[in-house]
Amino acid sequence: MALKTLDSLHIVMASSEAVPYAKTGGLADVVGALSMALAKSGYQVTVLLPGYRTELAQKARRIAMQFSVPVGERPMDVSIEEEYLTVTGALHHVRVLFVCHDPYFNRPGLYQQDHHDYPDNLDRFTLFCRAVIQAMHILVDVQREKIDILHLHDWQTALCAVYLKALAHEHNSLQSIKTLLTVHNLGYQGIFSGQEFMKTGLPSSLFSLSGLEFYGAVNCLKGGIIFSDAVSTVSPTYAREILTAEYGCGLEGVLASRRDGVTGVTNGIDEAVWDPAHDAYLQAKYHANDLSGKRTCKRALQQELGLPILDVPLLAVIGRLTFQKGFDLLLEILPELMALDLQLVVLGTGDTHLEQGFIAAKEKYARRIGLHLGFDEGLAHRIEAGSDMLIMPSRYEPCGLSQLYSLRYGTVPIVRRTGGLADTVVPFRPSTIKSKIATGFHFIDPSPDALLSAILLALHAYEEQEVWRSVVTAGMKADLSWDQSARVYADLYRQLRDGRRSESANVY
Repeated sequence: MALKTLDSLHIVMASSEAVPYAKTGGLADVVGALSMALAKSGYQVTVLLPGYRTELAQKARRIAMQFSVPVGERPMDVSIEEEYLTVTGALHHVRVLFVCHDPYFNRPGLYQQDHHDYPDNLDRFTLFCRAVIQAMHILVDVQREKIDILHLHDWQTALCAVYLKALAHEHNSLQSIKTLLTVHNLGYQGIFSGQEFMKTGLPSSLFSLSGLEFYGAVNCLKGGIIFSDAVSTVSPTYAREILTAEYGCGLEGVLASRRDGVTGVTNGIDEAVWDPAHDAYLQAKYHANDLSGKRTCKRALQQELGLPILDVPLLAVIGRLTFQKGFDLLLEILPELMALDLQLVVLGTGDTHLEQGFIAAKEKYARRIGLHLGFDEGLAHRIEAGSDMLIMPSRYEPCGLSQLYSLRYGTVPIVRRTGGLADTVVPFRPSTIKSKIATGFHFIDPSPDALLSAILLALHAYEEQEVWRSVVTAGMKADLSWDQSARVYADLYRQLRDGRRSESANVY
């Protein structure tokens, strides 16, 4: 359902990835879905992305602008290619502008190759941020467009806020534009050697404790937090957690120093893409009032991954195989789980030692574990549809999307109570069972024993058919759309535009 606009806004979003163009994780899903949700509400949305030479980018696009930007002391030629995304029911298309510079963006990966970051990532995203600012100059000064908000996403775009404020004399015509920086994962900050600071083109005075300096290094995200007009993150619980030493990743003091605080806005999902009643990836369709298709999907998934077609609980893992995600905890309890009558499917890629751990487990329990190392969009949909439970034992989780997809597909999440997992999964307990609002299972301690206890509780509930059906249908009927989140963002944009939020705590 389209949202109703209260007034006009032109929002420019800058991101290092967005569906359907480039994706390594949930950031792409969020930027793509939020842009479309805002367009449906009647707002004008322009998205700026690096011009990666992905398969989708091979088609010819109109060159909208050409200019040079400095990286260090070197001018770099940039072309801006343009296309429009049609959004059903929207007043406006989403305009997408691609910052093209092949030496930086015509590469196999977005940020790294063979699990190693590109050594020139600071150069690459300095160029991107410089180009974003220059493109906005052309939109405002030449094409006479009005831009209200520059919405930045993660460290790769954070320098945009620094350039606007710290080099305000160069950007007079853009000073009415307000900046919002959304931190999707504080664990990734864009930290580079202090010797590379000159590449940013910023005054040397900003390489200081009150600027971008961070234990002798350059911290791009820190600069964005200081210089943005507002900072948000992707769930209310995570917004509180990152103000603590445990979750603040060294930036808790910088975040806490902002007088306006950090706003937590829970992510939604694109319910047109993630819908078991209409999902083209699935062998059978289903909905909350008729789950027979889910049983068909389970059998199809077992067959696809080489598992015996048995009527046993099927547990799933989908995501990056990293320490943050807590999948080492799952590896530790696999012997206990494999002693039970169940199956496990794993889809993901990540740390080599965790990948090797799941490969060894697959070899040992060949008929109990299905494993696909890598990413496969269609398989992700089929796992969400065919599994009974999803395991997310994250040590921290800003929001998480897999658990939202699982709720939508009637696959019950087992999650650690942290960040967005705590905000989006209603825990299974007597009061929530009685009121039929429980949608999953929580555990607190990031330990193998706590995870095992939560899985055992879920397996026990699985045997109670009526109780399990209540948990499944409560999750499937939850409002997981972007509508509510888009309203919160739109209100935040209007507050910024109208000057109803306090200025950032530190402006240097």
